[in-house]
Amino acid sequence: MNLYGLIGHPLSHSFSKKYFTEKFEKEDITNSSYELFDIDAVEKVKSILELNTNLKGLNVTIPYKKSIIPFLTELSTEAKEIGAVNTIKIEGNKLIGHNTDYFGFKQSLKPFIEINHERALILGTGGASKAVAYALNSININCLFVSRNPKNDNEISYDDINEYVIKHHQIIVNTTPIGTFPNIDERPNLDYNLITPSHLLYDLVYNPSETVFLKEGKEHGAITLNGYQMLQLQAEKAWEIWNL
Repeated sequence: MNLYGLIGHPLSHSFSKKYFTEKFEKEDITNSSYELFDIDAVEKVKSILELNTNLKGLNVTIPYKKSIIPFLTELSTEAKEIGAVNTIKIEGNKLIGHNTDYFGFKQSLKPFIEINHERALILGTGGASKAVAYALNSININCLFVSRNPKNDNEISYDDINEYVIKHHQIIVNTTPIGTFPNIDERPNLDYNLITPSHLLYDLVYNPSETVFLKEGKEHGAITLNGYQMLQLQAEKAWEIWNL
């Protein structure tokens, strides 16, 4: 039996196990199963690999998308440039890191891009934000990051998000966990009255399906997208990589 799984912490609301279990049933894939590996330290991936010799692939989620890299044998071009991994292909003793987040995000966003969408504001600076920026840059959209602790010229603080910033960044992507169940009343700290019908708000959060961030955007006429289709697309890309 080929084993696949997800490492991260916490994993109580994981999308992946349900998705792959249903996929295996639907497509009559009888030689594979998918398990959750909730680990409180990234180093514990070693014992997971030792104890599960039939592991063929792993997905990686918060908070290990960057810290997993030193444990890998090699990285795909995209994973290397992004600096984050969400998919690992296991070939014997080789652990090959890939990033399918960028693919899922890009494919789900592309149908909604309009000519005025030239610049994006990315809320958060974690592993997912790097994949989002890589995808946006690949379609010639410039990015500005928002961080609680800005570290370089391409990062600003939430206090710096003024009328000028929102007017000139008509794509706003939330890559933070703010607003995720059970904290469904929370939202990123920005002035939603500055959002217009020219804006596109994308929330990587998918539970709930409409966060307060997206509700506020919709109320001001913006295009709004949640992260569910991105998750489906990145999962299918991971499956493709595992079975190459």
